[in-house]
Amino acid sequence: MVLDMLKGFLVGMCASAPIGPIAILVIQKSLSKGHKAGFVSGLGASVVDTFYAFIAIFALAFAQKLIERHQTVILLAGGVVLIALGISMAFSNPFRKMKKDGKPKVSSKDFAQAVLMGLSNPMAVFVMFTLFAFFGLAKEAPQTWSVAPILISVSLGSVTYWFSVSWILSHFARNFRMRTILWISRITGAVIVIIGIALLGQGLFNVVFRGMPIV
Repeated sequence: MVLDMLKGFLVGMCASAPIGPIAILVIQKSLSKGHKAGFVSGLGASVVDTFYAFIAIFALAFAQKLIERHQTVILLAGGVVLIALGISMAFSNPFRKMKKDGKPKVSSKDFAQAVLMGLSNPMAVFVMFTLFAFFGLAKEAPQTWSVAPILISVSLGSVTYWFSVSWILSHFARNFRMRTILWISRITGAVIVIIGIALLGQGLFNVVFRGMPIV
């Protein structure tokens, strides 16, 4: 069990490592608002990672069929969510919400943005399943009591990763000027918009050219 928990911890860290919309969001929050905001966003990502780990363990076959059946609507909805979040990041001034003493405010919005962004990419469940298989954690007919420690370990691995990343970036941000951080915020927002447009475009392509139903 201890070995399985260690493997689960590594799964959580590996699942968080790829550079994607959530990583970009945490980078932007850490650089513009500091370690706490970046870590809160990372916690949102960890919640989504744990949720997908749960699905990967208990219902991969069902989830795969569900995602394949509703692939178009998932692409369209995910694209819209990412575009909206990206525009919000690109056109918002991260320094506008700072207190008078210069310390940035940390709000529940930082957490919610990460959760929404994570849920807009349900294909991440397959990344989880691949990691479980790679580390030898795939179980037949798993029981809740037997996989709970693994899920907790996955969550801890993800939290540890985002805590480290946000801490390093927030300290590195001291070397940046405010204008530089503002442009980083705009650029990261634009990148997320582009990713969203790509998802939306793929969904529209499925509807218009491949004749796939939206639902």
